[in-house]
Amino acid sequence: MTDAQPINISILDKDYKVACPPGEQSALLESAKFLDNKMREIRDTGNVMGSERIAVITALNMANDLLHTSNVDKEIGKELPPRLKNLENKISRVLEQSRQLEI
Repeated sequence: MTDAQPINISILDKDYKVACPPGEQSALLESAKFLDNKMREIRDTGNVMGSERIAVITALNMANDLLHTSNVDKEIGKELPPRLKNLENKISRVLEQSRQLEI
């Protein structure tokens, strides 16, 4: 079991003490800064009031971005093998034509 250390972070001008595993402090601080920036963007639109609602809207936006990225990666993964197969076929044809020209 790791000994988590308390780290102070600030999000929307509110301070929080968060337990953090050793060696992960910079990642936690970077994540907190990213979240703070995203929440400030939502707040600054003026369309959402209250820190709880801002947090929920920010979380939904970030979840949507994550899911979209994951779906794109899955789609690329599905498309990639046929593309590679097609490329392999083209390379094989060119190599075969090259061999025939040498003869």
